[in-house]
Amino acid sequence: MATQVRLTSVSTCATVSRALDEPVSGTAATATTWLLLEQPGPWGAKALVSSHLDPALGRALEAAAEGTGVRVALIRRPGRHADLGTPAVRRVYAAHTVPGNVWLHGAALTDPRRLLDLDFTALGRGDHTGFDAALDAGPHTGDPLALVCTNGKRDRCCALLGRPLAAELAASGVAGVWEVTHLGGHRFSPTVLVLPYGYAYGRAQAHAVKEVLHGVQEGRVVVEGCRGASAWERPGQAAELAVRSAAGEYAAEALTVVRTDGAAPRWEVLVAHVDGRRWRVVVAQGESRPPRPESCGASVLAAPARMDVVAVEEVAAAVR
Repeated sequence: MATQVRLTSVSTCATVSRALDEPVSGTAATATTWLLLEQPGPWGAKALVSSHLDPALGRALEAAAEGTGVRVALIRRPGRHADLGTPAVRRVYAAHTVPGNVWLHGAALTDPRRLLDLDFTALGRGDHTGFDAALDAGPHTGDPLALVCTNGKRDRCCALLGRPLAAELAASGVAGVWEVTHLGGHRFSPTVLVLPYGYAYGRAQAHAVKEVLHGVQEGRVVVEGCRGASAWERPGQAAELAVRSAAGEYAAEALTVVRTDGAAPRWEVLVAHVDGRRWRVVVAQGESRPPRPESCGASVLAAPARMDVVAVEEVAAAVR
């Protein structure tokens, strides 16, 4: 029997999703590589073209990234975001999230237009040499990055729930915390993306994020609350998490989604371990019932798609 939730004028998409216990697995944004540019100040709903960043540059970055596997986002330090104009120096990060070639590099730059000199196709496939040369960058040797979505102009849940989380993490001394423009899945707010491994989390709390970051420093993935790894499409995200739980395998780069066959509403996903083991995972696309707001700005109710793992079967290593 479907859970009954009474919607009111003050209901948010996140509170309704939580009340209905909507599953988060297989809902992460997809990107093999993340390109993050520091941009303080206010953000609009489409931040790359509605912030203090030159909108022409924002459109050019979107065009350069299209079809490459690179996702461009803006970041800023937690706290108040007064309209203070253009910063003299900005941080920029690039992170590749595909197992076997995971990296996080950072740089400081004064002119964000230099990002247009990058080879986005190379970045998307995991080649950082052009990034390093163009921006005088190098490997990030500090803490992992915790990116908390706080773009309230995109959805109010991201501001109401994300900004307090980012502030709490920063105030408690957690390093590597940034606010980020958009991670998708407003109804799972607060949402967090952790780099370099690219695992996203929903309904995050400060103590849980700290455990996730501790795990990253040990090369370990925390599965609880995980939406999936951005390196994979959504059926692969759900399949990889299911194999981790079934096999008790939490090493960050132990598993790879080798192949995904089929199309909605049913896929067969082949997941491989670095030790040679393989699993065939059947994933079915279902609907989250009853209908609910997918975002606070939605004018109609909908039944969001969900990734349901139907079967996990270990198979012979010869399967291709």
